[in-house]
This record gives sequence, C-alpha cells and structure tokens, in this order.
Amino acid sequence: MSFNIDLAYIRSVILKMIPPTAQVTRLEFEGSEIAVYVRNPEFLLEQGNVVPQIAKTIKKRIVIRTDPSIRKNPQEAKEYILSISPPEAGVEDIQFDHVLGDVVIKAKKPHMLEDKANQILVYIGWRPRIVPVTPMRSRVFEEVMAGYLAQSEYRLKFLRELGEAIHRDVMLAKNGNNYVRITFLGAAQEVGRSAIMLETAESTLLLDFGMNPGRGLQPNSFPRIDLMKINPEDIDAVVITHAHLDHAGFVPYLFKYGFNGAVYTTEATRDLVVLLLKDYLEVTEREGIEPPFTLKDVEKMLLHTVPLKYEVVTDIAPDIRLTLYNAGHILGSAIAHLHIGNGFHNIVYTGDFKFGKTRLLEKADHEFPRVDAVIMECTYGATNQPKREEAEEMLQKIVADTYDRKGKILIPTLSIGRAQEVMLILADAMRQNKIPSMPVYIEGMVLEATAIHTAYPDLLAKDLGRRLKEGENPFLFDTFIKIEGREPRTEIVESSEPAIIIATSGMLTGGPAVEYFKLMAPNPSNSLVFVSYQVEGTLGRKVRDGAREVAFVNEKGKVEIVRVKMQVHSVEGFSGHSDRRQLFEYLRHIEPKPSNVFLVHGEKSVSQTFANEVLKLRSKLNLGNIEIKVPSILDSYTLAYNL
Repeated sequence: MSFNIDLAYIRSVILKMIPPTAQVTRLEFEGSEIAVYVRNPEFLLEQGNVVPQIAKTIKKRIVIRTDPSIRKNPQEAKEYILSISPPEAGVEDIQFDHVLGDVVIKAKKPHMLEDKANQILVYIGWRPRIVPVTPMRSRVFEEVMAGYLAQSEYRLKFLRELGEAIHRDVMLAKNGNNYVRITFLGAAQEVGRSAIMLETAESTLLLDFGMNPGRGLQPNSFPRIDLMKINPEDIDAVVITHAHLDHAGFVPYLFKYGFNGAVYTTEATRDLVVLLLKDYLEVTEREGIEPPFTLKDVEKMLLHTVPLKYEVVTDIAPDIRLTLYNAGHILGSAIAHLHIGNGFHNIVYTGDFKFGKTRLLEKADHEFPRVDAVIMECTYGATNQPKREEAEEMLQKIVADTYDRKGKILIPTLSIGRAQEVMLILADAMRQNKIPSMPVYIEGMVLEATAIHTAYPDLLAKDLGRRLKEGENPFLFDTFIKIEGREPRTEIVESSEPAIIIATSGMLTGGPAVEYFKLMAPNPSNSLVFVSYQVEGTLGRKVRDGAREVAFVNEKGKVEIVRVKMQVHSVEGFSGHSDRRQLFEYLRHIEPKPSNVFLVHGEKSVSQTFANEVLKLRSKLNLGNIEIKVPSILDSYTLAYNL
C-alpha cells in the first residue's frame, strides 16, 4: 500500500493549473518537494493562491523557482531588495545561492518582509529565503547558514536523488501487500539512547538514534542496531524528535558507516543538534577519549538534514508521510505522526513531551488526523511534580538562604531548555525583588543555545515570542555575565560575594559544571540545585541520592577525592517531561484514541507501574479496550499486516 504516485498525473495537473504565461521550463523533485521552474513568475502576484491549490490537489509540496536566464545580476537584485525593505525590518546581509537560485536575506525582523516574497521573486528572479538576525549572536546558526550556501551544489544533488527515492515505484508493497513492524533498539525500560526501527514492506526508518549520557563508550551506551543485522545504507530515513543527545547523539555514526538518506527534524533542532554534537566531540577530545564518529560525519549529517515546519505533511518514503507537531519539551521538539500507506496504519511517537505550558514553550499538541498506535515516553510516570509556581518559590528560597550564608549556588543544566527557563525565572525574580540582586555567571555553551532560541520566536511560548519580535530580549539581564574559558572559574568560586552559576552538563557527566562542583563541594555555605532528571549511573544521580565522597581522576592520572559538604537540592517542577498527572491527561485528551500504547523512556519499575495504572483507569480515561505494552530492548511488534 503506497501512495500510488502517478508522475504523468502530477505533471498534467501542474501544467493545467499554472497559467501558460508562466512558461514552465521543467519540473524537478527536490526531496519531498516538486520544484517548478518558470520563465515568468508574474502569475504569483495575481494568482498567489495557485501554488497551495496545486499542493492540495496533488498532495505534494510545491516550490516555484525561476529559469536561470531571467535572474537579474546580484548587484541589481540587492539594490531592489533594499529599496522595498522597510528600514524597521533591519536587513543586514544579502547573499546569493547561484545553484538553487535563492537569495538569502538576513533581517532583524524577517516577518516584515514575508508579504514581499512573491514581489521580490517576480522582479529579480531570485527566490527569497528570509532568515532572522538573532538578537544574540549565534555562531552555530551562522555556521549552518554559511554551510548550506557553501555546499549548495552537493545539497541540490542530494535533494534530487532523495526526491527520486521518495517517489520511486514501489517494489514490495504492491497490490495492497504491506506490514508495519517496530523494534525497540533503546530507551525500553530505561532512560537514554532512544531509538526505534520502523519497517514496512517498502521502507525502513529510525525514530531517534541517541546515546546514553551516563555509560561512556560501552555497548549499552548506544542503540543495539548491531544486533539487528541491518546495514546503515539500508535505512531510508531518520526522524529526530529533538536535540538532546539521548535522542539525536548517535546519528552521525550512521553516516560514518554508509547511511546516505535524509534526517528529518525541525530547523531549531537541526541547529541545536550541531551545537551539542560539536561540544560532545570537543569534550571527548579534551578527555582523551576516541569518539564513535568525527566532525566530518556531523557535517555530512547537516547536509542531509531536511528541516520541517510543524503541521506540514511531508512524503519521506514511497509509503510513509510524516507530520511534526509541537512537543513542548525543548525548543524545536516534535511529536512525530507517521501515516503509512493510504490509511493502512498511523503511529504517533511522542519523543519527550510536556503536556503543560511553561515560561518557555506552549504545551504539546494532542489532536491528530488518525491514530492507531502511540509510542509514549513515561520518564515521570511514577511521580507528580510540584506546580511551576511552587518550584519557582522553592528555587527562590534556596537562592535567598544561600545568599544569606554568603555562599554560591551551582545550577547544573542541560544547555537547552532548563537553562533558558531558569534564566527567565531568575531575571524575573530579581526584577520583582523576590531574591537579592547578584551576579549570575553563565557559561558560553548555555548562551550559545540561548542565542539559537532567539532565532525562532514563533516556536516559543506566545508571550515570549511576541516580546522577542517587538525587540525586547527577555534572556538578557544586567546581572547576567558570560563566562568564556576555564580561567575565571576559580576566581568566581573563591570571591567573597554570593553568586549563581549556570553551567552544563545537567547530570554532571562532564563540562564546566563538574569543574565548579569540584571547587564548590567542600564548602557547606554553597548550594547545588538540580533542576532536571538525573539518569541512573551519572554523577548527578549519585550526588542527588546522597553520595558524600566522589572520586575523580585528575590530569596527572591520580585519584582525587572530593568531599561533598555543600547543600544538595533537587527542585522538581522545571522538567520538560510530562509528570504522572500530565501523562494521564494526555491519554485522556489525545484524539482520536489509539488501540495500542507502547511506554518507553522510563526506568523499568516506573514503566510497569504506570502501565498497570493506565489499565485500571481505562474507562475514566476514555481509552476503551486499549492495550498497554512495556517493551524491552530488541522487542519487535507487528502492528498491522496484509500479506
């Protein structure tokens, strides 16, 4: 059961609906999109709705490009763009992609140029791509944009090959024959190394492909694809739900060993993944560890990444369509809806999700076109977290008490999500005099991730996004101080003034937070505040659970014992995961109701306890005769078949 792609039909519809005056010269597949090249794009000004009408008719995404012969020279094109751009838009740079025929316009307020896109295309013949100038400079965001421009020839070749693969004639799923099978390669009765293999008669996908942050380079640190007798080159595509390394961190490994397909995710996740992977490689190099992949593999992954918007249906295989929805977990996080065949089977994979609004993000989406099976995380399936207001008050009290002791507060965070949430909370609390004003030292990695947040205001909570669009930057505050390099750390800790330090990593598995911990732990006036989940086996989990002595191997190879005398706090309520109550509410509200639910990304006892509770509450949750499964690593399930 494929989507029965009729190329002759597609061509006839396009040529019929686009007026003859457009002078169509050729059609090209570019990934899931169909690029229509024209000599005269003026029809877009009078019939701007014709492109969405074509897309709706043929159920394909359409992009209009111009024949190279009509494109104005770059200098003339640049002058025209500047002449029609409002000064308030803040156009800062204009670059031309001579391979794709795009003009990349960087503006402080890109939304002010969006309604001029067709006008620009018609007059200069270059298709505008309007990207933001981030309020906070992001090195990674700029590198990603520059990389695409520098490698546009490779990128176009890849997209055309991808388009041919997606729109190929089906070989195995003919005459209604098909099946859907999922195999859990990681994050089954555990937290970390999320990876699910989805197979049909025609296609093989991976849903996430992460690593376990607490297990070094042991075999159980990574998805067990090695036991599945499948080669990376046989995989059609990878879908990444969000940027955390336990979901995306092992994708470059696939490219190292022959994978040449597409990686589908949101634009924000693409940028954040690059940031985290580069940091991972720098940390492993510094620690003398040989990583399982190289920077070259990360760069190839970037060139093969196809960024998607929320709620846009995209063909990713001959028999699979993907739609991403907001997951509310971190910036760019997505719930993946997979429509297999013509209504043959529909899967919702939540990834990590938050079914509750936060200062940073709107809550996760819960309405889908069709649902047969749900693969749902249950990290906090056994506990209810405090309300956000209570968590903020708890954090404020710890800060105030530590300030009174003239101590310092270390908040280890993941660079993405909790860090930005904590920054907003601290700035707001100081403005309202709920806590004393004091320096907040923020390591550069956190600020780089924060800068990427400012590039995507439409993905943030509505009020926060509005403030950014209006020129206000809530992530900047006069007591926030950026720290670059290792030298200032000892001076910060030994100074007499109270201070707050926000640093990675959130589980004390590496990064500057570990260095601060070593320096601060012996002082009982200091406080350590965990604000995110601590995976089993990590240093953070050991300290949270009461370890009072921690052994480190120093740079000389000698064992160093650090005595933990600082106060240790774990403030629940800031998590980007749904707690027990929110997981129940998600199952109650998801529409339509699934027949099967698979629980993943939860420790064994948590997953099994939550599954039993769902079964007891089936009627109250309006779940009917739903089946709940708690898979183990390598468990496979055939969800549907017609063979």
